[in-house]
Amino acid sequence: MRHLLLAGALLLAAAAARATPGTAAVLLYAGAGQGRVVFDGRLHASRGLTCDDCHASRLFATKKQALLTMDDHGSGRACWACHDGKRAFGECAGCHRK
Repeated sequence: MRHLLLAGALLLAAAAARATPGTAAVLLYAGAGQGRVVFDGRLHASRGLTCDDCHASRLFATKKQALLTMDDHGSGRACWACHDGKRAFGECAGCHRK
């Protein structure tokens, strides 16, 4: 599990290094064996969200790492503050891609 989290953090760091500051990026995470997770900042921006909506509100630190666990799913924190099945989709396949 630690290796998968480390791999996810490395993928995030590599994707973030290619992103231009102040622009919405597409980030890839390993997904801990559940299928890679794709975060598309452009899609979120097209829905009227800004980076500050998640980062200034402290849902996510601005550190370039992805340290989410299975226990976080459905917690109302991080991604699940919005992805609760009501405000935004809550299905696994919405984020995890085989």
